[in-house]
Amino acid sequence: FLLLYFITIYIYIYIYIRIDFKTKKSDSTKSLLIKSEQLLRIEDHDFAMRPGFGGSAIPVGIDVQVESIDSISEVNMDFTMTLYLRHYWQDDRLAFPSSNNKSRTFDARLVKKIWVPDVFFVHSKRSFIHDTTMENIMLRVYPDGNILYSVRITVTALCSMDFSRFPLDTQNCSLELESYAYNENDLMLYWKNGNDSLRTDEIALSQFFIEEFHPSFGLAFYSSTGWYNRLYINFILRRHIFFFMLQTYFPTMLMVMLSWVSFWIDRRAVPARVSLGITTVLTMSTIITGVSASMPQVSYVKAVDIYLWASFLFVFLSVIEYAAVNYFTTVEEMKKLRKGKLPASYDATQAMAYDGCFHDDIDVSPFPELPTTPSTTRTIPPRASSTEPPPTEGTRLWRKRSVGKNIRFIMSNSYMIDSYSRIIFPLAYLLFNIIYWCIYS
Repeated sequence: FLLLYFITIYIYIYIYIRIDFKTKKSDSTKSLLIKSEQLLRIEDHDFAMRPGFGGSAIPVGIDVQVESIDSISEVNMDFTMTLYLRHYWQDDRLAFPSSNNKSRTFDARLVKKIWVPDVFFVHSKRSFIHDTTMENIMLRVYPDGNILYSVRITVTALCSMDFSRFPLDTQNCSLELESYAYNENDLMLYWKNGNDSLRTDEIALSQFFIEEFHPSFGLAFYSSTGWYNRLYINFILRRHIFFFMLQTYFPTMLMVMLSWVSFWIDRRAVPARVSLGITTVLTMSTIITGVSASMPQVSYVKAVDIYLWASFLFVFLSVIEYAAVNYFTTVEEMKKLRKGKLPASYDATQAMAYDGCFHDDIDVSPFPELPTTPSTTRTIPPRASSTEPPPTEGTRLWRKRSVGKNIRFIMSNSYMIDSYSRIIFPLAYLLFNIIYWCIYS
């Protein structure tokens, strides 16, 4: 009976030991976390205070690796960037003994229990820490108390853009980092490795070429709280022009050239010339509206506005040119009709003008020769002797006409307006393009 009693007690003790061992083994994560907190003595310190409170400013080194520039918006004047932000500082309160001098790495769960720098992005509109599948936060503590705190962030920040040379522009944008609560007396931000503190992956943008990435630093002053250290991530963006050449400049050039076709159409073909002029004007208006819709409503003139409105002026002047030609032609024909130089059967709506073109309905008869009579014969008195030799055979005598007479001559021969426009309009537009591209390219 005693033997049976001891065997039963032994079995109970064995079962209890096995159950307790399994329980501790299944809860090993909790026991390790408790050991880490005890190792770092988190409960022994007030981590609401910065390291070295009351003394000199704590230096916090920063380095950044830019993963991507996700978007650049001209309408909102901002950019979206994804980056790895790493902080380096020393907190003696977290130093721990280590025989092999190895660091310990933790995730976001321990970050909430210690002091970390309160760096924020100046002029940011939106920002968030990536949390798939866990929060992208890493904390690495070294035995001597040095700490590396890394976080993956996407931030949308303001970029003050100057569109006076758009789309031949270059934009300077910057992402600014600063401590929110600690001024320069408590926290000193600096680039950990100087110019090598900013690294970028290979970034390709659809509309821009990244010319340069470089870090810089400065101070920011607030009247109520004092001076703060501020770090800058500067980058220069140069816009690709080829897209705008295809979408804006080439169609505009073609519309202007198309408006010149009316100079070769007979001036009596009213429907053809008017419809061509109105079509080019409306097309130019559509192009201008489309470009303006994709741009912010700025109060100054952009380079593309100068080109579009100058081209619109050329198209509009081609319509005005035909209005002038048509008016002067009508006035000229009415004068001839009143003087009886046109036959009574002349139909002004069907006939063409007297400009050397082919005419179907007008029978142009030569003027009758004037009879020679003694009254019409002019006798030229002999001139006094002059030193100038008489003109040789084949020499023409040119008479200088005033500007007013030249204008009246062109008005009485309105077909010449089309002839001059065929040369003046292309040359003027070519000169405008040369000046424009020399200034803005």
